[in-house]
Amino acid sequence: MREDGPAIPPAGPATATLPLICVTAAVIEEAGRILIAQRPAGDRLAGLWEFPGGKIEAGEEPAACLVRELYEELGVEVAVEECLLVHRHRYEHAVIELASYRVRHLAGTFQPHAHAALAWVRPQEMGRYPFAPADLPTVALVQAAFSGRVCSGEAGRT
Repeated sequence: MREDGPAIPPAGPATATLPLICVTAAVIEEAGRILIAQRPAGDRLAGLWEFPGGKIEAGEEPAACLVRELYEELGVEVAVEECLLVHRHRYEHAVIELASYRVRHLAGTFQPHAHAALAWVRPQEMGRYPFAPADLPTVALVQAAFSGRVCSGEAGRT
């Protein structure tokens, strides 16, 4: 078990030939809506939606990564709460290890400094937005939590 969340299953043989990139994602809820961000033009996954966050730098803890990334990319200060989900997704270019956290907004106005757009959406509306494949397990968890099938704060693993 990792100190910052659930144990992570091995990614299998793909990790041996593809780089492993560790990233974080923030699930920020305000008034029943969740913040999502659209990847910018020129990005490998341009136009797709994701939960804001970013790459964990060498020696950086996931919570510190989220605090840094959300300040840099959105201009806000946050408190990182519990880890909701950790999983791996294999893309053609890399294996992504994504740790999703519940995050509370403390200060600042949300601005899309590194994204094409931001949207506050109800969980049941998330199906209308094309998400990056690595974010889909977190989408499912958020939708389940808001439908009452999963207890608030329950950590998951895939």
